[in-house]
Amino acid sequence: MSEEILINVTPQETRVAAIEQGAVQEFLLERAGKLGLVGNVYKGIVCRVLPGMQSAFVEIGLARAAFLHVADILEYDTETERPIQDLLHEGQTVMVQVIKEPIGSKGARLTTQISIAGRFLVYLPQQQHIGVSQRIEDEAEREALRQRLLGLLPAEGQAGGYIIRTMAETATDDELRADLTYLDKVWKDIQVSAEQAPARSLVYQDLTLPLRVLRDMVGEHTDRILVDSRETYQRMLTFAEHYVGCVLDRIEHYSGERPLFDLYGVEQEIEKALSRKVELKSGGYLIFDQTEALTTVDVNTGGFVGGRTLADTIFKTNLEAAQAIARQLRLRNLGGIIIIDFIDMEDEQHRAAVLEELRRTVDKDRVRATIHGFSGLGLVEMTRKRTRESLAHILCEPCSCCQGRGELKTAQTVCYEILRELVREARQFNAREFRVLASQPVIDLFLDEESQSLAQLSDFIGKPISLQVEAHYGQETFDIVLM
Repeated sequence: MSEEILINVTPQETRVAAIEQGAVQEFLLERAGKLGLVGNVYKGIVCRVLPGMQSAFVEIGLARAAFLHVADILEYDTETERPIQDLLHEGQTVMVQVIKEPIGSKGARLTTQISIAGRFLVYLPQQQHIGVSQRIEDEAEREALRQRLLGLLPAEGQAGGYIIRTMAETATDDELRADLTYLDKVWKDIQVSAEQAPARSLVYQDLTLPLRVLRDMVGEHTDRILVDSRETYQRMLTFAEHYVGCVLDRIEHYSGERPLFDLYGVEQEIEKALSRKVELKSGGYLIFDQTEALTTVDVNTGGFVGGRTLADTIFKTNLEAAQAIARQLRLRNLGGIIIIDFIDMEDEQHRAAVLEELRRTVDKDRVRATIHGFSGLGLVEMTRKRTRESLAHILCEPCSCCQGRGELKTAQTVCYEILRELVREARQFNAREFRVLASQPVIDLFLDEESQSLAQLSDFIGKPISLQVEAHYGQETFDIVLM
């Protein structure tokens, strides 16, 4: 399957879109003021140890202390299960790596088990075993890759272990040797920096987004990489020349007058990815609801009536939905627990086919996802690894009017709140007059349907009540001024 990768660079942010079959499949964003933290290595100080949670908080120079669980400590042994208070103490200096971005109110998650990613290998300098990516399932091939790597390691032996990445299947021996040399140099630089750096400081920063694209995303299925910044283009060429020479001829500088993302329709796809509703080509649609704990996806037939029977219509809608859901999970970067409510299917073969289609499309995802099948309630339960904020959390914030509820109180509800507040104010303060400041719809209601209620209240409290429209007020906002 052919793929194009588009890179749009401005002084404020870098955006990356992966295009497959003419559609945006994945979107990545990195802002100059808030670069990604995953992969960064810090010299931190333990500020608090929590024996009850078997975890610790470590200050690494960020706004919030980061979280370290006992299972992510290198010295922790699952057999002896030594408690965290035996491994760490407050004030201790420790070298840690970020494995999960700060999300919402939670700080970054850390590990003391340092790993350095290359194009074909992940270097584990503090460990000794050689592992193979779980995506390579054939056991014979896994063992062959292990033996091949062992044959390339220096004769005197190189300290540390490795994980062989999926892309290593097609790598030449020279490319693997170049990876080994690069990773060894990075680790030595980290050790030197860690000795010299003060506490609560950055020791090693992972590559910028355009260079990570070359390292992690570009494969044999990538036709070309278009970048609209000449400076970034030159930087990518230099990196590729020394590290991933096989992609040099696929990096192109885009200099057209029309914005790159506009040319490929990426801007429209980003807008759609921020919407609750996703239209399907057949006429059906999906509804996405994202909460802090989980994401729910509801499948509806909408206006689709194209099947020969009702069961056939439902089956075709669910098949199309399975493909669209897998794409939306990547595009929106939704993680954690995901519950999918497909339209009910009586036929077991239809259920199995829809589940298989979902698994097939999710397998293309670079982020690990696990599908648990249909539950007793007919819902599909799945999980997707969460390593950074979702697209909506990066680009949006809760609505200042509804505070993220997605709904506004009606003008009538606000009117009645104002009437109750006027009674409270009248009992507490002896004002000459009460003036209500509110939005246009609320004032209009007081002048029309609720005019009698307002007059009755004025008589009840024995004070005049005046109204004033505030154009910049939201529908739920109001103030009562004592005159």
